[in-house]
Amino acid sequence: MDTAPATAGRLEIVSDTICPWCWIGKAHLDGALALLREEGLTFEIGWLPFQLNPDMPAGGVDRRDYRTQKFGSWERSVELDAQVAEAGRAAGVAFRHDLMLRTPNTVEAHRLIRLAGDAGVQHDVAERLFRAYFQEGKDIGDPAVLAEQGAAAGMPADALAAFTAGEAAREEVVGESLALARAGISGVPSFLLDRHLLFSGAMPAERMAEGFRRAVAILRSKAA
Repeated sequence: MDTAPATAGRLEIVSDTICPWCWIGKAHLDGALALLREEGLTFEIGWLPFQLNPDMPAGGVDRRDYRTQKFGSWERSVELDAQVAEAGRAAGVAFRHDLMLRTPNTVEAHRLIRLAGDAGVQHDVAERLFRAYFQEGKDIGDPAVLAEQGAAAGMPADALAAFTAGEAAREEVVGESLALARAGISGVPSFLLDRHLLFSGAMPAERMAEGFRRAVAILRSKAA
């Protein structure tokens, strides 16, 4: 009887759904994973929550007002968006900052991603949420929008019902985000292999793949 080959470990991505570099990082990650699969190196993939704005009001805020206050002027925000868009094009993802009207609180989005874990569709849900926010201008702080994206990514009815009920995984999401911050993670995306921090940042696929190769080799050597 054939069995699936063992994975090289659990690779976890610490991210926030309103972090543009996390979407760019996911695009590069997908490229890195494809390269490594050709070498027979595969991973169990998981997503961990991180709140860049833990004090954000539950309903979110107007993006233009928020970014103007954060960066000192709307013109500076536009400059930064242009830099992100250029990096996105290099990674194969298209940002539509003109459609983004609100900066949401991301607890609800993280709840959805966590609840998608048991169904094995976290990676797909994360992609859906990045695309919905950065490319389609949807409010991913809105539970109805989130449930729609979860369903489109293949989340089963029971998981969606748990999400819609409003409290499932909330305590875990908030607690994990705080714990990761206290552990020293301050930038996202960050990548962990079997809970060992490898690196942070949206580096190109080839460099990511090399980082993962080296990490696997080191951990296997230590386990030998």
